Amino acid sequence: MLRIRRIHDAIYPANKRELLQVQEIIRAQFPGVKEEEILQLTEQLHNPLKYKFRAILLVADNHKGNVDAFALLFHAPDLNFCFLDFLATKKGFSGRGIGSILYEKVRSEAKKLNSVGLFFECLPDDPLLCRDPEILKENIRRFKFYESFGVTPITNTKYETLLNEGDDNPPYLMFDNLDKSENVLDLDIAIKIVKAILKRKYSDLCSEEYMKFVLDSFKDDPIQCRKPKYLKKTNHSSNFSVKDKQKIALIVNEKHYIHHVKERGYVEAPVRISSIMTELDKSNLFVKIKSRTFSEDYIKKVHDLDYFNYFKKVCASLPVGKSIYPYIFPIRNAKKPPKELDVCAGYYCIDTFTPINTNAFLAAKESVFCTLTGAKLLEDGQDIVYSLVRPPGHHAEKRAFGGFCYFNSAAISAEYLSKFGKIAILDIDYHHGNGQQDIFYNREDVFTVSIHGSPRFAYPYFSGFVDEVGVGVGEGFNVNYPLPESISYEEYKKTLIKAINKIKKYKPLYLIVSLGLDTAKGDPTGTWSFIAKNFEETGKLLGEMNLPTLVVQEGGYKTSNLGINAKSFFTGLWRSYYE
Repeated sequence: MLRIRRIHDAIYPANKRELLQVQEIIRAQFPGVKEEEILQLTEQLHNPLKYKFRAILLVADNHKGNVDAFALLFHAPDLNFCFLDFLATKKGFSGRGIGSILYEKVRSEAKKLNSVGLFFECLPDDPLLCRDPEILKENIRRFKFYESFGVTPITNTKYETLLNEGDDNPPYLMFDNLDKSENVLDLDIAIKIVKAILKRKYSDLCSEEYMKFVLDSFKDDPIQCRKPKYLKKTNHSSNFSVKDKQKIALIVNEKHYIHHVKERGYVEAPVRISSIMTELDKSNLFVKIKSRTFSEDYIKKVHDLDYFNYFKKVCASLPVGKSIYPYIFPIRNAKKPPKELDVCAGYYCIDTFTPINTNAFLAAKESVFCTLTGAKLLEDGQDIVYSLVRPPGHHAEKRAFGGFCYFNSAAISAEYLSKFGKIAILDIDYHHGNGQQDIFYNREDVFTVSIHGSPRFAYPYFSGFVDEVGVGVGEGFNVNYPLPESISYEEYKKTLIKAINKIKKYKPLYLIVSLGLDTAKGDPTGTWSFIAKNFEETGKLLGEMNLPTLVVQEGGYKTSNLGINAKSFFTGLWRSYYE
């Protein structure tokens, strides 16, 4: 199965392996490229200031680490344009519309950066500029491909002028306006961009005289592009739908209902999911994806084995309809747990109101599978994913459950994605994300941030203070924002912006949002009074980060407003991400 993912660096082993394959494809498909240029790709990823371009490397692989194709995109923030340097498949690989899929992903990246346009070079389809008939055929094939996206070369310029007498195949400069309403580019902007391309890409080849000759040839204002020669209308070779791609992937824990605790006052009820789904179904923002099954080993990488085994065993031992609650907690002799399973509950729990029953393990495991499915979708190139699950997970620590949480789905997904690069978890539940803090407290590759009601009055009471910043190499990579019992959304928003700025500075590959809707007005577990428009504003601010984002459902217990608040959050997130 094809996936497209972004490689940010050559530090992580998976990235390093695939980067080496990309370099091999360049050697095989572009024999004219110098070896030092191929090797400098690693530094281009790590040191954008040196090259005045930020490198964006997209690879298409088969989930086994075998790269079939890649695209290398450069972004120039100072002039706000993108330049596509390479788009190629490995030698002998053909078909399946992979070129169209990759080019659509390139365009999507350029759009998210609000670029004035996407530029790239294409070898000429003019027999006067290409003497080899076979190469000419291949050049024409490429022009047909790009015309299917409405892209043609800039005309009436000398860009395609040979550098040296006797050379062949001087490239045209192509311009993709990224679906803007008018296919125009002002002359002064175009000259600045072309000058940047020539200086940053070809300063060792192009003399100052040659550059001036080319730049002086740009006279049309706005610039003009050649009319299509081969295709009258777009005819993409792939069934890949950008519209569907831009929808939020929704994975629902369809087995959540088996975990139904009917004791009076237990608010973590199945109706929470149906309340949210009722509103989401009214929107056109989501495409539903079926959850996959994963090995339990993913859970064991995050949670201690003794806790995992206990939880699995005790749930299997209970009859249907019976729940046990922790009621005895060890404060000494913690290394000698009780042998009775029901008494042992307190050995692994942080409160007295989170029950264990026959289906708790199965429902919690399915929540993990749903969230891991979402993580895999991010890995495959999906932009936004919503894992709508219960039971929640953000209070589950390495070896403890509580707060209605048994397995920390967000943390397990962060652990999975961390093999590709740095991860940020932003917890915006009313209650502190003590689980993520505990799990990643001594690590620097997962940045944990939590905005919550102060533990001086809010659950879990014992964690979430400002001075909890991480230990060892993890020092400085855990941030808490404990807030007052009563707060306006405008004051909350100031803290949210601080958190977002810290995440931006960290530069993660993926963002995981632990979404609590218990910050809403009237929630039985919170004291704040946020309404639908506030949730939409929160989503908007998060979407502006333009990070591939996995949203994991945590708290939120006032069922009358759960759905509208969830829909409002995702409306804001989607609009700021794509519009």
